[in-house]
Amino acid sequence: MHYSTNLAFALCMAFVLGYQAQDAQKAVATAPSPAITSSSKTSGTPAVEAAGPDYEIGPSDVLRIDVWKEPDISRVVPVRPDGKISLPLLNDIQAAGLTTMQLSAVIATGLKEYIANPQVTVSLSEINSRRVYVTGEVVRSGTIALLPHMTVLQALSSTGGFTQFAKLKGIYVLRSENGKKVKYPFSYKDVVAGRKQQQDIELQPGDVIVVP
Repeated sequence: MHYSTNLAFALCMAFVLGYQAQDAQKAVATAPSPAITSSSKTSGTPAVEAAGPDYEIGPSDVLRIDVWKEPDISRVVPVRPDGKISLPLLNDIQAAGLTTMQLSAVIATGLKEYIANPQVTVSLSEINSRRVYVTGEVVRSGTIALLPHMTVLQALSSTGGFTQFAKLKGIYVLRSENGKKVKYPFSYKDVVAGRKQQQDIELQPGDVIVVP
């Protein structure tokens, strides 16, 4: 009696375990495979990410030069104060004033003398040529990367706020025009309240925002 009971129990367990094994195999077979993804997006500063294809390279910018299958030529280079970069085989190349696409074409043309069908990619690594400056009664004074179409209000928003001594109606922008310093007033309270929106001007490289 005990033998028959044990045998029946064993057969039942074997059936259950076999059924569970089949379910497990089906689950493995039908489970979705882990997604394999790749991204060509590279991290960078907001200024780099915001720079469009029409951005003109300037002095102190940092460029990444990639020449396909030519690791000895590919490198990260700074743009010198004279607007030029240095590359093997080509020596000095004018970069300032060109877009990355235009510079890619210039480098590819120069390399054709040494490499068959050179494929060149130029990308911005750092933008240092477009800067504005904030000084005075703000929490964080100093230089700010100039994003496309940045206004006075947008620049001030990245300073961390004003000190308790700041004269918010006396803020102004200093700009060099034709060798002279021109002063543009900016009343923070009026602009924030929706008044005097014409004072929230679009900034230019080298502008200085003064918060007295």
